Amino acid sequence: MSKKKNLLFVYNPHAGKAQIRSNLLDIIDIFVKAGYEVTAYPTQSPGDAIKAVKERRPGYDIIVCSGGDGTLDEVVCGMMETEEKLPVGYIPAGSTNDFARSLNISNRMLTAANTVTDGNIFSCDIGSLNGEYYVYVAAFGIFTEVTYATPQNVKNTLGHSAYVLEALRSLPTIKSYKMHIKWEEGELDGDFLYGMVTNSISVGGFKGITGQNVFLDDGFHEVTLIKNPVNPSELTDIVFALADRGLDSENIITFKTRHITFESEEPVRWTRDGEFGGEHTSAELIVYPCAVDFMIPDQ
Repeated sequence: MSKKKNLLFVYNPHAGKAQIRSNLLDIIDIFVKAGYEVTAYPTQSPGDAIKAVKERRPGYDIIVCSGGDGTLDEVVCGMMETEEKLPVGYIPAGSTNDFARSLNISNRMLTAANTVTDGNIFSCDIGSLNGEYYVYVAAFGIFTEVTYATPQNVKNTLGHSAYVLEALRSLPTIKSYKMHIKWEEGELDGDFLYGMVTNSISVGGFKGITGQNVFLDDGFHEVTLIKNPVNPSELTDIVFALADRGLDSENIITFKTRHITFESEEPVRWTRDGEFGGEHTSAELIVYPCAVDFMIPDQ
């Protein structure tokens, strides 16, 4: 008789529309049929998933999480802070699930559960912002709020137009940030409306706005910087460049990096994977190549 494998299942019972509740027993059944002994851990408050991963007992073979990007972020942060690195399975249950889309993980929960048991291991780059890990995006500025503030049903109905409309609606309250930015191959000073450092093919539910030739295991993250527009016409040009996914605008700067710093005179509010990432006058972002193994579909 083969030795039982052990699986820690960390899930957020409230993520998305709480669809995990109607799928929980079927998901666990899939794991058990694949030969796993399952320990289920429903999170109760922020930070619980980090604690579950860091304080887990020895002997687990894999950790699976279900929830939105916040739950995934916590599990990855916990994994990065432990010596024993285990494969991570992900069953999306949030509203945007950008990272799942990048890994071709299905938004159908039972299909994603089967990927955990039947898929392949993919070693993925992970980033950090001032020592705090993020999975796929660290960002500041107007579009940070726009991508996460635009309701999903509006995105579904209007597509990229929703992104444009929400950005234009925010025009009267735009704030820009004067920064000195330095990375391996250069440095620049400027007044920026927005900036993001990403390892994803989509952000905020919009595919393709992180640039071309994105690889999640190449040791680089993609940087997108948007200069402060001087009038509504320039802002419209920027938004349409993003929405059309061509990033073709004189006001948009893109490049790849392994290590980048942002210096500003006033504190800048950052987000990590859509969650608050603190306010910083100095932000250092580092890429950790192939740092966490994820289960992805057999391709």
